[in-house]
Amino acid sequence: MGEQARGGRYEEVRDLIDYFSKNTYRAREGVCKVDEIQVRCLELFSRDYVCAWLENAGGELCGHYPLHVALLEYETHAGRHNERFESVLEVQRLRELVTKSKMARCRGRFVCPVILYGGKHICRSSTLAGWGEIYGRSSYNYLFSTGGIDDALANRKSVKDFTGDLCLCRNGRESQLFNRIRGNDINLLKHLGVRFICDLMVENKKVKFGMNVTSSEKVDKAQRYADFTLLSLPYPGCEFFKAYRERDYSGEGLVFDWSQDYVDAPLSVPEELREGLPINWGGYRSWDLMEQTQNYLRLLLHIINLDDESGLLVHCISGWDRTPLFISLLRLSLWADGLVHASLGPEEILYLTIAYDWFLFGHMLEDRLLKGEEIFFFCFNFLKHISGDEFSALRRKRRKRESSRETEGRSDDGGALDGRLAGSSSSLNSVGSLSTLLDDSPSVLTESGDPHAHPLARSHHCAETRSHLLHQSEDRMAAHPNQSEHGLLQQRGSSPLAVPTRERWGQVAGTGSVASSCESESWQLVSDSGSLRGPARGMGRDSPFPHQLPGPSPRQVRLEEVRSVFLAAYSLTVGLRSPPGPPTPSLTGLLEHLVRGLRT
Repeated sequence: MGEQARGGRYEEVRDLIDYFSKNTYRAREGVCKVDEIQVRCLELFSRDYVCAWLENAGGELCGHYPLHVALLEYETHAGRHNERFESVLEVQRLRELVTKSKMARCRGRFVCPVILYGGKHICRSSTLAGWGEIYGRSSYNYLFSTGGIDDALANRKSVKDFTGDLCLCRNGRESQLFNRIRGNDINLLKHLGVRFICDLMVENKKVKFGMNVTSSEKVDKAQRYADFTLLSLPYPGCEFFKAYRERDYSGEGLVFDWSQDYVDAPLSVPEELREGLPINWGGYRSWDLMEQTQNYLRLLLHIINLDDESGLLVHCISGWDRTPLFISLLRLSLWADGLVHASLGPEEILYLTIAYDWFLFGHMLEDRLLKGEEIFFFCFNFLKHISGDEFSALRRKRRKRESSRETEGRSDDGGALDGRLAGSSSSLNSVGSLSTLLDDSPSVLTESGDPHAHPLARSHHCAETRSHLLHQSEDRMAAHPNQSEHGLLQQRGSSPLAVPTRERWGQVAGTGSVASSCESESWQLVSDSGSLRGPARGMGRDSPFPHQLPGPSPRQVRLEEVRSVFLAAYSLTVGLRSPPGPPTPSLTGLLEHLVRGLRT
């Protein structure tokens, strides 16, 4: 029954990605499939939280926000340390503030809470609207309203506001207009408890047709946002991810061109937030896509784990490309630590993240795929790069508890050790076999095959073997906490699992089918980059156990499960596009991992 349930949840994810890749969400369009997705999201939220709902029927508040915006009030069960945090939101007051403030932000994408963590709200939005957009959108709303006596009476205040705004603009008193509109935005931020504002724009203002259509809090002339801690974390837009795809989905060595004329927003992180993070912020222009994403995520995790109850706002320009990338990584990272959505399994948290953070908040996947701008794929493929302890909120919490002596005799709740592959770069004949299945090459992707088949069942035997080894190692560590790592590793390294060779992939590719990794007879090492040819980062000869590996942490296992489910579903709906010519090491790594089988 459990396997059938997981299979059904996988099919949910697959169907969602398939629909998402062909349709763009609009709140004004009444579509049954969208209603189903929305209801499923609300059900998943309600598993762990008592929720209120901010109604957005017909896109009344925003045309590309969910029909029912989830307002998480408090967790329905205590956390692992019997901590229980509650929100202080007043729904009616929040709706009033949203109605007044939505004009302050680009495309009306107001500040919206999306994650409740430790009693603080993690929010998303677009950037601030410039006077050109404010005036233009006000005019559009006024001219294209439905009309009629009832509407005129109902919208009398809106008409009065519009005519007042028009007079201010004509008289050159835009600052008074901004005082009112941005003042409402600030009131909303304060009601949500936001203190930190993270701006991902690479420009200070977005200019179109010689007009400032959007701006940023950091360049507000009147410094209306001085009460907030502003962070400028310039991050390339979705168009940059076309280069990511053209490099066969490899971000290593892919560096943004900071010399472009429109790029005028330097990185700015307050000194007090840099403390405790061993990051060379001055060298940010030399970071490749992988290092840049990792460092920004580490900073955001550091902020939300501060002792105070200050919330966080993350935004880019429109808030539907870069913003969902970091919101999703935050949600999945906290989930992997068991700190949010604790009752959801890998398929369920993946569904919620795709449906809510991306689809229902307006990401245009269909358009991005046509342009080759695969920021959506990058997000979930990147999970392999955030599985380490340096991204774990549990690690920070554990240090705080230990320093205050509140956890006498408590075992390390952060999980087991963080292991890596070791040994020869050409073969692994006896040990380290468990970690080859945990290598970070994706389990993808062909565009052929039966889209209705359940790929997770194709490697059922191998998945059971791997699951047994994982649980066996965790049980041993729990039962024998003082046993040496060496002893555990020797016991764990006795049951090698096979990995298909390149020749085996050729046979599979010819038939369009996926073979179980247990059918292969030889071993191949797949490196961290996903390539058979790339260098492997292992423990090395200097390790006290050069041929033995500690087991993966629960965090690493959970993130890898999410990633594997995503890549399996993505392969049967969207697939990978590769440029003409022989496959590069990165793409070869993706294909090799597919043949190793997909875990349950």
